[in-house]
Amino acid sequence: MKISDLFLSQDKTFSFEFFPPHDEISAVDFGINIGRLMKLSPSFVTVTYGAGGSNQERTFALVDYLQNRIGLTTVAHYTCVNATRDKIKSDLDYLMGHGIKNLMLLRGDPPKGENEFIPPENGFNFASELTAFVDEYYDFCKAGAAYVEKHPEAPSLEEDIQNLKLKVNAGADFLITQLFFINSYYFDFIKKTRAAGITCRIIPGIIPLTSYKQIERFTKMSAAKIPAKLASAIESHKDQPEKMYEIGLEYTINQCKELLTNGAPGIHFYTLNKSRAAVEIFESL
Repeated sequence: MKISDLFLSQDKTFSFEFFPPHDEISAVDFGINIGRLMKLSPSFVTVTYGAGGSNQERTFALVDYLQNRIGLTTVAHYTCVNATRDKIKSDLDYLMGHGIKNLMLLRGDPPKGENEFIPPENGFNFASELTAFVDEYYDFCKAGAAYVEKHPEAPSLEEDIQNLKLKVNAGADFLITQLFFINSYYFDFIKKTRAAGITCRIIPGIIPLTSYKQIERFTKMSAAKIPAKLASAIESHKDQPEKMYEIGLEYTINQCKELLTNGAPGIHFYTLNKSRAAVEIFESL
């Protein structure tokens, strides 16, 4: 099913993001976690792949498995990285041939060791260009990414929203935000996008901060601001993993409740291939 059709019957959607397991042990853990999450009957799931286009083949295999063996409505991530027009057509023909109807179209991160994105020859430099290309040649439902605190490379949020509008005008059917921890940023972002003429569904992307290592990692890799009170609470219990987990879980449950109460059209959970927090949050909601 196309997710754009699913929206007609689901006012609020609940979805999860995965990535392909890297080894046999991870695959066992992944299987257990998928089993737990399946019981929640998610609206859809998405499958990503690594920077520089790594793991793309495993992503396609996992998308096929989740869609056709497990029966979940599945979204395949697809980026501009190392993707010529010929490769894009070959890849999308493959996905379409396997019954995939939904794509998350992204520019993608530069390969490791490279500081800036360099478009491939006969490829694309922006997600909006990729979206327009897919819209012209295929009949997928197309999702795009949005940044409530602006894309790290954008000079301003206003300019980033104008670029986002280009993506929507190019054919994006709905948007999922990158992770954020302060709800006021999301609600302000929604007001600004609506004022700019962007009318499609914008689903908030949420990740529970349940460990001290996560705070260190997200602070480095993401422009998302972490509330000082939350960071301090987790840091003060960094030698008590279960207490850290409880603090992060409680914060995320309250964050999701506030989002839903104030009109967010669902929640997209970045699971990091772990089920415990996602299951507990979902059941609480």
